[in-house]
Amino acid sequence: MPVINRIAALAPEMTEWRRWLHRHPELEFDLPQTSAFVAERLREIGVDEIHEGIAKSGIVALIRGQKDGPCIGLRADMDALPIDEITGAEYASEHPGKMHACGHDGHTTMLLGAAKYLAETRNFAGTVALLFQPAEEDGGGGEVMVKEGVMERFGITQVYGIHNSPNMPFGHFVTEQGPLMAAVDTAYVTVTGKGGHGATPHICVDPIPAIVNMVSALQSIVSRNLDPLQELVVSVTEIHVGTANNIIPESGWFCATIRSFTPEVRAMVEKRFHEIVEGIAAAHGVSIEIRYDKGYPPTINDPARARFAAEVAREISGAEAVSDSSGREMGAEDFSYMLEARPGAYLFMGTGPGAGLHHPAFDFNDEAAPIGASFFARLVERALPL
Repeated sequence: MPVINRIAALAPEMTEWRRWLHRHPELEFDLPQTSAFVAERLREIGVDEIHEGIAKSGIVALIRGQKDGPCIGLRADMDALPIDEITGAEYASEHPGKMHACGHDGHTTMLLGAAKYLAETRNFAGTVALLFQPAEEDGGGGEVMVKEGVMERFGITQVYGIHNSPNMPFGHFVTEQGPLMAAVDTAYVTVTGKGGHGATPHICVDPIPAIVNMVSALQSIVSRNLDPLQELVVSVTEIHVGTANNIIPESGWFCATIRSFTPEVRAMVEKRFHEIVEGIAAAHGVSIEIRYDKGYPPTINDPARARFAAEVAREISGAEAVSDSSGREMGAEDFSYMLEARPGAYLFMGTGPGAGLHHPAFDFNDEAAPIGASFFARLVERALPL
């Protein structure tokens, strides 16, 4: 079964939706225009219930099938990124410093397209909960929706999401039966010594050698504290210290991103991070302040649901275009909170050649929207058969 004919016929309308969303990007939980647009489309579509103001700007809409049955959740994220767009498209962002550089405009459009088809046909037994989520990029809107009780309130028993993947072959799907994406933690370290003249280091306490040694030594966590058969990334991504070539600075700071998959590795890294930084600080006679922020947990698919979702994707794209054992990656995703709350699966869908995610030239491929919408719709019909 290829793209559903009715959804293929919706392609021009879906393109209009997507490009309106692209012109009006909003950030984190502050999505008044986006949420209003989605709610208006849902009213036009004729869903059974619309619940607004969840996680401040999120929406849950319900579509009931022809018979009673379980409730399946389908999620799309709606927020954009703080980036200046350079696509030059006629529908480019009208909000300076904000753009849909990750394709969430496309994700929202795909779920709206599936909603229109499902509301028309209702060829399933049970209920579909459409989860339009804010603040995936920053703020953890998925966690907030879960904490506000959407799974219990709407009786959701399983949950699914997809993310576009530029430069993956068009229409292909990949996922994994188990851990798919990593947990992400962020560490900030401030190092304080005693500043002074660059010509008199002996009467100063220079924070720079301490910072340099800390950054270097932290790499030993991966090479010497981790089982070589497990995955871990410790990347120092910012160092800020110094103001002039003849001044020994009073202080400086650096930060690191830490990506892992298991609670045991996550705890080990946090412990070793503190031990290394504190030990080097003592050796250099500097004081430190560490802020270690626990971020999104790993995105872990339920194996049976991942296999099922891959079967559905094969019906849309063909057997050769789908893999349910693609391997995991070190990116992070707050859909992980929904998968902690309910079994389900997350997949990547190829959109063909183009600028990468989070690049100022990125643009979602509108031709992919009917494929994603067909996947969502067929998933419901297969999971909740009449």
